[in-house]
Amino acid sequence: MGKATVIPFGPQHPVLPEPLHLDIVVEDETVLEAIPQIGFVHRGLEKLVETRDYNQFIYVAERICGICAFGHSMGYAETVEQLMGVEIPERAEYLRVVWHELSRIHSHVLWLGLAADAFGFESLFMHCWRLRERVLDIFEKTTGGRVIFSVVKVGGVQRDIDSDMFAYIKQVLAGITDEYKQIVATLLTDTSVKNRLVGVGYISHDDAVAQSLVGPFGRASGVNYDVRMLGNGAYGKLSDFQPVLDNDGDCYARVKVRCQEVLQSIDIINEMIDTIPAGDIAVKVKGNPTAGAEACNVLEQPRGECYYYARGNGTKYLERMRMRTPTSQNLAGMTLALKGCDLADVNNIVLTIDPCISCTER
Repeated sequence: MGKATVIPFGPQHPVLPEPLHLDIVVEDETVLEAIPQIGFVHRGLEKLVETRDYNQFIYVAERICGICAFGHSMGYAETVEQLMGVEIPERAEYLRVVWHELSRIHSHVLWLGLAADAFGFESLFMHCWRLRERVLDIFEKTTGGRVIFSVVKVGGVQRDIDSDMFAYIKQVLAGITDEYKQIVATLLTDTSVKNRLVGVGYISHDDAVAQSLVGPFGRASGVNYDVRMLGNGAYGKLSDFQPVLDNDGDCYARVKVRCQEVLQSIDIINEMIDTIPAGDIAVKVKGNPTAGAEACNVLEQPRGECYYYARGNGTKYLERMRMRTPTSQNLAGMTLALKGCDLADVNNIVLTIDPCISCTER
């Protein structure tokens, strides 16, 4: 038997794209325990609700994370709208869903490229990011931004999308679909990829429920939960929504779930475009949140359920704004998946879980 050794893993790492810091306890080549160290990129953004009014804070919220930017601005706006009893126009709800699902595609394709790079698939990495650029082109044409969009506001959205632009979006997504399916087929059938992922980082369904795992991490272990099932906003208008599930619970299952979710998001966008109603895109919001009033909201971010909480104090500044991000939920499951694995598999396990440290530490 070897002697247990602690290896500091991150926050700077040549393979991982996130500033994740783990203290990994190893014996020989086996991981005995992984201990997360939190706080490296903490910025204290929630504290800014005391100095930025509820309209200004939406621009802070979407800077919590570049990849999840639109989801944070949407989740925050929906929370404040509940807090103030504001009902936004139906067309604005549809537009929010279109942009949010484009953000999910952007996030998942970005992740897939980084995962392929970690496996040594440099060409697949470049192909994934080439497709991602087409999604960012859509964002730029419809919002003016490629990463930070500033298109959501309390009461609706800042910009509309006309029929010609909707036709362009459907055309681009149709082109992405064919190429993306080829990329996924290449990745999932590759023998070396299967050897690195199948049976690695296993989480059972019972453990996933016990650890409250959310998003693709939980759904890859058969957890049938997706916030979009609740039908919030325009998601309630979808003809049929079923979460993408897998029961294998290993790294390969997590890759498959995310790959399939991209195609599901494309279908959702097409349905939203085909059924979007005419009308206004925003309503005027007057007054301030009532003192002591509280509201909470949940949103399915690319990595899973994100919980938002807000409390008013009678002024234009919120008393409290709180976000519980999906990675916060999934850290416990990540340490469980790492326990007992080979040291060489740590990178792949972490990458298939896809943690967002910027969101987590805020």
